Amino acid sequence: MKSKIVKKDSGHKLNVLGDNQNIKLTGKDTNGQFTLIEQNNKPGIGIPPHVHDNEDEVFQVMDGQVEMTIGEQTTILNSGDLIFCPKGIPHSWRVIGEQNARAILSIFPAGLEVMFEELSQLPPGPPDLEKVGKICGKYNLRFV
Repeated sequence: MKSKIVKKDSGHKLNVLGDNQNIKLTGKDTNGQFTLIEQNNKPGIGIPPHVHDNEDEVFQVMDGQVEMTIGEQTTILNSGDLIFCPKGIPHSWRVIGEQNARAILSIFPAGLEVMFEELSQLPPGPPDLEKVGKICGKYNLRFV
């Protein structure tokens, strides 16, 4: 493994079912230890409840507001707040308020960046939920 400098506007930008992601570090960069993604989304954008069987996540809001539900608990995350989402626990998020929200998502171990790349290749418009489910299922992620 070698060091890597990632400048502010660099990275691999994807639109994953409406979620604007900029992948800053991948498993190739971190020897499989983790993936780091910057998200920048408009109010109303979010991901429905889902479960990761293999990955823990740390979600830190840098700007804006995000409503986060983990298990049975719902909270509003503001700039600087973070939440730890252990594998096996259902969670979801949605940008709220009047401005875009920017967040840093760290995923342990790495690997889901490959799933995000696959999902970003789906055609624009309303997602084909069967295709989404098949892709996510390959990575042990399921919607609940």
